[in-house]
Amino acid sequence: MHPAESPHVSPPVGRPRLSRGPRASLAALAAVAAVSVLAGGCAGAGAATHYVPETPPPGTAELAAEDLDAWLDGLVPASLDQTGIPGAAISVVHEGELLTARGYGYAATGMDGEDPAPVDAEETLFRVGSVSKLFTATAVMQLVEQGEVDLDTDVDEYIDFTLHTSFDEPVTVRHLLTHTPGFEERVAGLILPEDAETDLREYLAVDPPEQVYAPGTVPAYSNYGNALAGYVVEQVSGMPFEEYVQENVLAPLDMDSSTFAQPLPPELADRFANGYTADTGPAGPFEVIGGAPAGALTASATDMARFMLAQLGELDTAQAPLAPETLDLMHAPALKEDSLGTLADGRRMTLGFFDESRNGHTIVGHGGDTNYFHSHLQIYPDEGTGIFVTLNGGGNEGIDSLRLREAILNGFADRYFPASGEDGASVQPTAAEHAAMAQGTYEMSRSMDSNFLSVLGAFGGQTRVVARADGTILVTPGPETMAPTVYEEIEPWVWREVGGQRLLTMRVEGEQVEAIGFASAFALLRIDSARETSVVLPMVIASVLILLTAVLSWPVGAVVRRSLSLPARNRTGRTARVLTRVCVAGAVVALAGWAVAITLVMGFALVPEGVLFPILGAQWLGVAGIAPAALVLFDDVRHRSGWKRSLGSALVLLALVGVAYFAAVFGLLSFDMTY
Repeated sequence: MHPAESPHVSPPVGRPRLSRGPRASLAALAAVAAVSVLAGGCAGAGAATHYVPETPPPGTAELAAEDLDAWLDGLVPASLDQTGIPGAAISVVHEGELLTARGYGYAATGMDGEDPAPVDAEETLFRVGSVSKLFTATAVMQLVEQGEVDLDTDVDEYIDFTLHTSFDEPVTVRHLLTHTPGFEERVAGLILPEDAETDLREYLAVDPPEQVYAPGTVPAYSNYGNALAGYVVEQVSGMPFEEYVQENVLAPLDMDSSTFAQPLPPELADRFANGYTADTGPAGPFEVIGGAPAGALTASATDMARFMLAQLGELDTAQAPLAPETLDLMHAPALKEDSLGTLADGRRMTLGFFDESRNGHTIVGHGGDTNYFHSHLQIYPDEGTGIFVTLNGGGNEGIDSLRLREAILNGFADRYFPASGEDGASVQPTAAEHAAMAQGTYEMSRSMDSNFLSVLGAFGGQTRVVARADGTILVTPGPETMAPTVYEEIEPWVWREVGGQRLLTMRVEGEQVEAIGFASAFALLRIDSARETSVVLPMVIASVLILLTAVLSWPVGAVVRRSLSLPARNRTGRTARVLTRVCVAGAVVALAGWAVAITLVMGFALVPEGVLFPILGAQWLGVAGIAPAALVLFDDVRHRSGWKRSLGSALVLLALVGVAYFAAVFGLLSFDMTY
């Protein structure tokens, strides 16, 4: 039920005041990182300063519309102005009612020549990104409730193609809803051009991602897995996924302003907010999500309030999409120690939701991000409360949208649902021993290990854990804080952020920690020193500099000798020298090629195999160059060509070996072009 009149806060229509500062989307930042790494660039820079909205101190304010509106009105407009995020919409439900729905800032800034338009929480539509996964999970649970789907049955029983798996254990529907099917991440086809047509079966069945973990054992967030859950709905129901959700979830909830349709139907398209990286830039295009169940929903804030009420069991039986006992099952931890080991001692996925509990209150939720839209939904099942936040821009810095959502959500929890007292947890006597076992370097479980994108995980996602003398651990960067963070052990193998509420859980293999779980659907996995940035980065930078110097010095040397009429060098071993130069050029071209390809891929451009295989060929040419380079060095030493020439040949050989090592370790020699 939509309210007859919702309170909104919007600026007067006119050209908005714009903030100034660098603009960068997360995808662009990832691409820049890829270029820097592969090109071997390394430059020091001061730490970036990000605007972090102030979170109010915990209080005991009553959750009432008047107080809530005043608090939001004091926090959000100033935050939008400071961060350069154009607009926001927020809805809050409590005890069966829509408590408030607020619109802030601009749905259209006017920077593209159109009239500026304010955000209206009821009328303006936003892409909610991965919050869509909650609707997919709801659809699956409807079929579970009807006995059409069993959570622990092999997914192959429900679909019309065979999953390509690497382990004997079957992938079940439970695994899909808990981000534990074991698949690596996939980028290709995730976000498509606005005129693209989607085919869910083709997205899932053609060139699927590799399965790199045994099902149920490693939390590793998976868009592919959730899209596959949506395909189960499609196959079991006999209806296209979008139609099933529209008919069985959205329509019964009177979510008339919501749809999974891509592009938007005409009656909704005019209400769609523009998406921006920040408020001074042009609007981005409509993003078509290839795996629609994982992120294609478009909705208003008030429609999302209806969904929260449904998840809280606050609607009458005729409208409720799920029975109360099914809701309880959906909101409960869905995996146990028999599959996760001691990772189950921390926060675990429910059947679709993340455990985001705070201050001793049970909170389940889900965030969602596209290139231009950033959203988050949380419900408090025990308190009958829910909050939804959505933004139509990333802000001056890529992290601003995350920080603002955290400020709103954590501030809401601390203001209206503070901790009742001390939690009773104490530092464990095993802390020092366990900290020593945890020390090491880790990478994210959500990875792309089988192809050339492996390099992003290695250089953009390594985390270092250091045991401290007082038994705490320093985690750099903290997996959720993105800054150095100290944790203390409060239960065996459970660590809590000092001064905060974030948790880490550890799983031990032998004499050391092999996995660290966090945020329900993610884990850090220990890596060998061979992959550590501290080892590889200096080596690859030095190697690239040597090869570039060689490529430049050979023609320059030839020109100098000719201009000064110097005698030609000994032509002994000429064939090996020519081959070495060709292979060196190949290695340099390959690294430049990978940098360009990764930049395009991380911007969600499709890079065809016809482009990638020549780059791969050049990389293999660089590897092959080790043999003639070794012959050249042997020839120089044998013929006593002088220490300078022998040193140069030795450096070129070492550089080729260094680049070959880098390529082998980080997937740049893989023939698998599925990404």
